[in-house]
Amino acid sequence: MTVESFGLEIKEAIKNYDKHVVCLKKTPEEFKVSLNSLMQKAIKAYGQRAAGFRHGIALDNEVTIILSQSDDERPLCGIYFNLFSPYKKDSLPKTVKPLIEKPSGTGS
Repeated sequence: MTVESFGLEIKEAIKNYDKHVVCLKKTPEEFKVSLNSLMQKAIKAYGQRAAGFRHGIALDNEVTIILSQSDDERPLCGIYFNLFSPYKKDSLPKTVKPLIEKPSGTGS
């Protein structure tokens, strides 16, 4: 099993990345290199998985690749984009204070 074994999946991920994903850290070319490296790591993890485990996983901040055991010789391949926004604001207003539970005491 090689990276080329999953060429169709990689090609589709690159196409979707270029068309739909805005990434401030990687160009489409850098993404392709990163994807190939992650696929190599996922293949290695899949090949070295312990008995009873069905997956090989590799990830970075932008992408997760999962190879899952199937009924065929070739594992299923999932390539997922880890969505993140550097512009995300805290969801709670600054006036909201965190709830601090008081320890149960003995007495009152």
